[in-house]
Amino acid sequence: MARRGGVGALSATEQRIMDAAVRLFAAQGYDATTVQEIVEAAEVTKGALYHYFGAKDDLLFEIYRSLIAEQMRDLDSIIAAGDDPAATVRAIIVSLVETTAAHVDETAVFVREMHRLDSERRAEFRAERRRYHETFRSVVEKAQLSGEFSDIVPAETAVLIALGVVNQLPTWYRPDGLKSPTQLGEEIADFVLAALTRK
Repeated sequence: MARRGGVGALSATEQRIMDAAVRLFAAQGYDATTVQEIVEAAEVTKGALYHYFGAKDDLLFEIYRSLIAEQMRDLDSIIAAGDDPAATVRAIIVSLVETTAAHVDETAVFVREMHRLDSERRAEFRAERRRYHETFRSVVEKAQLSGEFSDIVPAETAVLIALGVVNQLPTWYRPDGLKSPTQLGEEIADFVLAALTRK
């Protein structure tokens, strides 16, 4: 069953329920978390939860849907700006690091628990991830074909490296660390662009 509120922005009550679910899923796991614990942590009634979410796995899916929707909006906006390829790649990587760091618990929960989703939702997840990957890769490919980027490193490899580092962010990023998400994003972008810069 889909989220009852549809695909628009979350209401204040939905967000409170989502925040409580993320905290509990991150702390004790999806299976160990009950609906009752979520409603108590969110300070809502069970009826309110079921008004917005048909089941506990709707919450798990919404954790991902909200994050990927934000990241896709950012990506589309960056592409639409029409900057040169290096600036576009840098903006994509920095934006991705910033949003992942801002939602590090959501990312960790989804990566750990996504196998709980049914096949239809896993397919939707893969389709959105593929669209992000292919859009990013096309920026690099076009710049390589035009000669603006070196083609020594294939576009697919460059994008896999960038996304792979960001996907591992929940295992090593600390909000109280020495570097901000923007600094980390800039450094990851420097690394990827160094491989793509024509010598």
